[in-house]
Amino acid sequence: MPTTAHFIYIPAVLVLGVVIGFVLGGRAARDAFAGQAEKDRARAERKAKREADKPSPS
Repeated sequence: MPTTAHFIYIPAVLVLGVVIGFVLGGRAARDAFAGQAEKDRARAERKAKREADKPSPS
């Protein structure tokens, strides 16, 4: 039979793991969003440059 300490220790470690995972997952999602925004901005700049360099059909 597990001791009383196990009934405190195991849920505490489980909650700690969930909190750490939530923090690290949020940070990773924020970094991924920032990276995607940077890619989108660079893509838009390249497209605008291509459109500006394209000769007008006259």
